[in-house]
Amino acid sequence: QVQLVESGGGLVQAGGSLRLSCTASGRTFSAYIMGWFRQAPGKEREFVAAISWSGGRMHYGDSVRGRFTISRDNGKNTVYLQMNSLQPEDTAVYYCAADPRIGSSYIRHSASEYNYWGQGTQVTVSS
Repeated sequence: QVQLVESGGGLVQAGGSLRLSCTASGRTFSAYIMGWFRQAPGKEREFVAAISWSGGRMHYGDSVRGRFTISRDNGKNTVYLQMNSLQPEDTAVYYCAADPRIGSSYIRHSASEYNYWGQGTQVTVSS
């Protein structure tokens, strides 16, 4: 079982930056692929980014590629999402998630493939 807790959300003006953190419980964090998703009101949950267990491979959604960076610190059981050049369309609740397939090397983009979820953190970008 993995418990995930996000932090770092808030209100920022367009063009600004935020860094989200997600800290996990458990001793197998370093073996999980970790992902970030977001969900705006009335919309489906959207893939934002994911990172391999080693941190050597990252995937990004088309809407955030070049602006957002995912990273992880396995020693701190934490995954980060650095968000730059934020735009009002980035406004959403952001969730971190863990792929339950320990040691998997295949990075998945579908929310249904991730079994463990944090409670979410709100990001609001004003114009």
